[in-house]
Amino acid sequence: MTSTQEIETSQTPSTEDFAQLLEESFVTSSMEEGSVVKGKVVAFEKDLAVIDVGLKTEGRVPLKEFSMAGQPAGLEIGDEVEVYLERVENALGDAVLSREKARREESWIRLEELFEAQEKVEGVIFNKVKGGFTVDLDGAIAFLPGSQVDIRPVRDIGPLMNVKQPFQILKMDKRRGNIVVSRRSVLEESRAEQRTEIVSQLAEGQTTEGVVKNITDYGAFIDLGGIDGLLHVTDMAWRRVNHPSEIVNVGDAIKVQIVRINPDTQRISLGMKQLESDPWSLVNDKYPLEAVVKGTVTNIADYGAFVELEPGVEGLIHVSEMSWTKKNVHPGKIVASSQEVEVKVLEVDPNKRRISLGLKQVQDNPWDSFAEKFPKGAEIEGAVRNITEFGLFIGLDGDVDGMVHLSDLDWDRSGDEAVQDYKKGDVVKAVVLEVDPDKERISLGIKQLSDDPFESVSSFKRGQRVTVEVLEITDGGIEVKVGDSDVSAFIKRADLSRDRGEQRPERFQVGETLDAAVLQLDKSGRKMNLSIKALEIAEEKEAVAQYGSTDSGASLGDILGAALGKSDDEEGEAEKPAE
Repeated sequence: MTSTQEIETSQTPSTEDFAQLLEESFVTSSMEEGSVVKGKVVAFEKDLAVIDVGLKTEGRVPLKEFSMAGQPAGLEIGDEVEVYLERVENALGDAVLSREKARREESWIRLEELFEAQEKVEGVIFNKVKGGFTVDLDGAIAFLPGSQVDIRPVRDIGPLMNVKQPFQILKMDKRRGNIVVSRRSVLEESRAEQRTEIVSQLAEGQTTEGVVKNITDYGAFIDLGGIDGLLHVTDMAWRRVNHPSEIVNVGDAIKVQIVRINPDTQRISLGMKQLESDPWSLVNDKYPLEAVVKGTVTNIADYGAFVELEPGVEGLIHVSEMSWTKKNVHPGKIVASSQEVEVKVLEVDPNKRRISLGLKQVQDNPWDSFAEKFPKGAEIEGAVRNITEFGLFIGLDGDVDGMVHLSDLDWDRSGDEAVQDYKKGDVVKAVVLEVDPDKERISLGIKQLSDDPFESVSSFKRGQRVTVEVLEITDGGIEVKVGDSDVSAFIKRADLSRDRGEQRPERFQVGETLDAAVLQLDKSGRKMNLSIKALEIAEEKEAVAQYGSTDSGASLGDILGAALGKSDDEEGEAEKPAE
């Protein structure tokens, strides 16, 4: 009995054992799976940390879960840590713990608070993925888009990897486990603060030093010690600068003046030429009107050429002031870049920074020279350069042209008819009618080489008797030559005779001479009309007035016969020799 009782007593738990078991059950029940609990590091096994969280057995957690990317864990025995209890006991009887999940839970809570407060967070870039990078935010993994890495594109991301640095959370979605962060916004904020501080220390007109950071076609960006300013190409020098690289190079340390500061955009405009005196302040004294100066062609445009008179001072030779004779040609056909030329100052405007120059004015004016050499009335000779609808252009001495108007080609024929006698290249003679150097115009005449035949008849009076020779017979009348002149006139059919039956052109013959009266003389239109009929009527009136009238009983035939008889007697008397 005694032995049996001892055995039962040894197998039955004592009161103290029950208390301990009860306490252990309370501890175990308070540690729910899926929660974060505290534990103590009790040992290290290779790359594992043995953690006692107060359960029957310890749990083992990889050391890498206690470190951030690129940094060691830094754990020691006795350190108290928080871990995530996944299972109280696994098949081997060990607790299943995770430091990474614990950190993630902690991080999400902390990151959500920082995101709501729009505060920065610290993290480490540890991997590159499609479209960007992954960032460890002390256990929570975030995505860093490539566009949010830096203010400017980054070619080498290496120096930024595995380095703890600040980020700004742009987006969080715990349900999907997504976090998007930006490093660029942190840099921009920091830069904005830095810019504001630097700008507050600058003032317009201030001279400062900077380093050429970048060069573009329109200027150079200068680093002023944390903030960039633009040195525009037009503010680099008083002279014309085709490209900024003519003045500065990347890395050059230069002195500049603060030209303008925009407080809203914090943009700074810089200048180098402002550190030197403005050469335009003395142009009135150095380049008076009509002064002849020398310069160098710096640029050629369609409308003219720019000439540098001194560094910073340029004038323009307009295309119209380049040559006396070469019209409608590109300036590049007259001058060349870098050519040294002599010019005359035509106009100066310091306010608009403009100087008008003339190239042709330093050369002899061929129009003046021609007028001096060939005055009005002089005969010239030249080749036909061009034929237009209003006349001929003749090449003359001094490489100038003179024009023969259609009306000055021929005395008798129309211009349209006379111009058919000429073609390009024909060498012709002409008379100088007028020279106008101001208008650069020379008027010539070809018909003026001979006398105007109409002058020989210009003194004729209406009704005057003239003797003519028949040149041509037409249905409308006859064309006749007046006397010994080269003037032709026309007698209409109705003016061929007083007798209607005799008004027949065919009764005349070419070469026949006859008398007629001047019916009309148009000096401006160079026209002359004659009439046989008018002459007959005039002779009849004269006979009636001299020998009687039809009222005396004599017939018109008797009167005319008497008049003719008297005329014959007078002629006979004139033929008798003097006694």
